[in-house]
Amino acid sequence: MAYPTDIKIIDCMLGIPEAEDRSDWFTSFRPLIKDAQTLEQFSMPAQYMFKDVPQTGHADDYVKWTVEQMDRFNIDKALIGWNDNDTSRRAKEMYGDRFFFDVPCDPNKGVDEVRRIKKLHKEVGISAISVFPSGTLPQVAINHKYMFPLYTCAAELGIPILLNVGIPGPRIPMETQKVEHLDEVCWFFPDLKIVMRHGAEPWEALAVKLMLKWPNLYYSTSAFAPKHYPKAIIDYANTRGADKIIYAGYFPMGLSLDRIFSDMQNVPFKDEVWPKFLRENAELAAEIENKVRESLGIPLLAEAVTAA
Repeated sequence: MAYPTDIKIIDCMLGIPEAEDRSDWFTSFRPLIKDAQTLEQFSMPAQYMFKDVPQTGHADDYVKWTVEQMDRFNIDKALIGWNDNDTSRRAKEMYGDRFFFDVPCDPNKGVDEVRRIKKLHKEVGISAISVFPSGTLPQVAINHKYMFPLYTCAAELGIPILLNVGIPGPRIPMETQKVEHLDEVCWFFPDLKIVMRHGAEPWEALAVKLMLKWPNLYYSTSAFAPKHYPKAIIDYANTRGADKIIYAGYFPMGLSLDRIFSDMQNVPFKDEVWPKFLRENAELAAEIENKVRESLGIPLLAEAVTAA
C-alpha cells in the first residue's frame, strides 16, 4: 500500500499559467457569481475551499516553467485545456510528448461547437472534450438536450467527455451537476467514455453505484487534495474499481504539486491499484482513441504509441 516512486505519472488535469494573475481563467462564468466576497476578495472563485492557492510568480516562459514543475514530481504527461492561443500552440509544438489536450466546450453554442470540436480534433489532435455544466451561461444540466450533440460528437470521434459533477466549488447553483443526471446519459450513449471531474460530492456513493452499473463511466480525482479523496472512491478502487479511477490534480488552479504529492503518501490504495491510478487508466483511454483514429486515417496520439 506504500506510494510508489517509480511510476511515470499521467496527470489528467493540469494548467499552464499565462501570467501571475490567473483570474481570466474564470471569466466565462463570472456573471453567475453574486456574492461580494467572491467578487471582491477571491483570486479564484472557490478560494474558500482552497486556502493555499499556488502563486506561480513571474516566468519568462510559462510553458517551460510548467514542464520543470512536472519533472520535479515525476509527471510524465499532463492533460491541459486547449485554449487556441499562443500558450497552447507552444505547448504542443515544443513539448508535444509531454502534453495532450481537452477542449472546454459550451453546449449553448449548438452545432457551431460541434464543428469546432471536429476541426480541432483533426488539426490539433485533441484527446477529450470537457464541460463545466454549472459554469455555462446559461447553465446546462448534464442530461439536458443541449448536451446531446456534444455527447454524439465525442462518441463518433472516440474521445472521452470530462464532466464536472457534484456541488460546484464556486458559489453558483448545483442543480445542473447532480450525479443522478449521469444515469440517463450513460444509458443513451453506451459507447461514450464519460469521466467525472471534481469529486461528485456529496453523492460519491451514488457515483460508485453508477460506475458499477455502467461500464462507460469513470472517475477522476481532480480538484481534491489526496487527503480529502472520498472514502467511497478509495474503497471502490481497492475492490472492484481499480480500472475506473484516474489521477487528476489541480495545479496551479487551486492545489500545489507539493501539497498533492505530500498528501499522496498517505492514500491507502492497494499496491496493485497505484499503477492503474497514476498512469495505466489514462493510457487505456488513449489506446481506445487510437483505434478510432486509425479507422479515420487521422494521425495517432503519441501517448498511446509510446505506451505500446
